[in-house]
Amino acid sequence: MKVLAVLLLASLVSAKHEVYSGWKSYYVNPSTQEQLASLGQLIPYLELDFISYASVNRPGVVLVKPYHQEKFIKFLEEENIDHWVHSEDVKESLDIDDAIIEEINQKESKFNGVRIPYNNYQPLEVIYQYIDMIAEKYPEVATLVTPANSFGGIPIKYLKISKNKFQGNKPVIIIDAAMHAREWITPPTVTYAIHKLVENVTEPDLLENFDWILLPVANPDGYKYSFEKERFWRKTRSTDQHPTSRLCPGVDGNRNFNFVWNTIGTSNNPCSDIYAGARPHSEIEVRVVENIITEHLDNALMYLTMHSFGSYILYPWGHDGSLPPNAFALHLVGVEMADAITNVQLPNFPKYRVGNAVTTLGYPASGAAEDYAHMRGVPLSYTYELPGLRSGFQGFHLDPRYIRQVSEETWIGIVAGVRRSLQFASNK
Repeated sequence: MKVLAVLLLASLVSAKHEVYSGWKSYYVNPSTQEQLASLGQLIPYLELDFISYASVNRPGVVLVKPYHQEKFIKFLEEENIDHWVHSEDVKESLDIDDAIIEEINQKESKFNGVRIPYNNYQPLEVIYQYIDMIAEKYPEVATLVTPANSFGGIPIKYLKISKNKFQGNKPVIIIDAAMHAREWITPPTVTYAIHKLVENVTEPDLLENFDWILLPVANPDGYKYSFEKERFWRKTRSTDQHPTSRLCPGVDGNRNFNFVWNTIGTSNNPCSDIYAGARPHSEIEVRVVENIITEHLDNALMYLTMHSFGSYILYPWGHDGSLPPNAFALHLVGVEMADAITNVQLPNFPKYRVGNAVTTLGYPASGAAEDYAHMRGVPLSYTYELPGLRSGFQGFHLDPRYIRQVSEETWIGIVAGVRRSLQFASNK
């Protein structure tokens, strides 16, 4: 009966994802570093879109457009890369995903102005209502900041959380999410961190010893668009970067930062999902993150940018795979976070892997936020790739029943990493 209800709901939303008609998705499982590297080199040529990142002996999920599928399969066979179909019909899988979410919306609790639920993915309006409420209810520790509007005119909002309004010269922890619009699992990890710092304080030392900046949705235009129009929308929604930007709007915010900008792992094509923009920091959404880093640079100790999927904690340098001078500290704190998560995670997802972004995922990318923050002087800078799709799961959403678990375990990882980071605070 439940399957029938989902299928009936899917029929009601089936027109939404027509843009993905004919698309397929595949599991790919490289068994060597060489296979992983060759797969990474193929990304721009066949417009491959990894929803879940592969690494050696860990399968990833990749979207392939209809006109590239034959070449893609031929490449995999020639390289002897293990692969199998994830979804024969991406549109149909998305329709079913939407129906599951709608079914939860009809049956489960919604935001009541007091506590944000973690039983489903929340639209931008609910996230903003929550952080507005936090700032209003807890003004002694939480300050709402609206530094700018997005390209589309939506306020970009974040919270500054501090026991003494950032007057104590404490180390600063900066966390952002949803720079890539479609990565819906990332904002709940930040709103849950807000909850643990302000509403349900079980680790008081994190407020005693640190100040916090928490940006739940770095790319509100794209996030909203991914809910309403195109599920896999990744970029911003700007239309001022190129003569064809009105036809192909947006820039990949995580390729737009001013660090070896537009040199590798990017595209000059505005229609590409990895378009780096016409210039570094062209996007107001990216400039907001840049300004946060600049404002707090003297005390900024850790920067975390939340992405999905894959179960990775990645650190610089992501443009060439070289290691910064404090690579030992980066790896040590990364492993501390990963081990803390492993102790509480469900068996549904693989254990976190910690490492350099290039050597772990097999392909370089310039202009990324984690590299930029580290280049500016934030000692401990990481990209989280949160847990998600795995073999046997046919949809594209992480099942909403896992949202709370992922939020809770990610917070446990953050707690462990932030506490260990104090060991390196004297280097600032």
